Amino acid sequence: QVQLVESGGGLVQAGASLRLSCAASGRTFSGYTMAWLRQAPGKEREIVAVIGSFGATYSADSVKGRFTISRDNAKNTLYLQMNSLKPEDTAVYFCAARSGWTTSAKANFNSWGQGTQVTVSS
Repeated sequence: QVQLVESGGGLVQAGASLRLSCAASGRTFSGYTMAWLRQAPGKEREIVAVIGSFGATYSADSVKGRFTISRDNAKNTLYLQMNSLKPEDTAVYFCAARSGWTTSAKANFNSWGQGTQVTVSS
């Protein structure tokens, strides 16, 4: 398993940008499918974006065109570039690792980060 630590969250105004990072420990980071998920108060956890071990990506419709997921396997780091943020993007954002591809928030993930809060004010 990998250990995951997120960073980069914060309080921003609508329209601003943030970049989340997820640092992974362990030698097998490159072999994992990595995902960003988020959970807002009173709502179910949802997939935001996914990147496979070979670089294939998926983005939820709600963030398509605004958020970009990427990974740097040399640095064992996952990123989420978030542009044109909206108040409805307010949530705790988690990174997670899985051995196989998924776009489902209900899938079993091997490892989870502790989460980082993103708050977007109107």
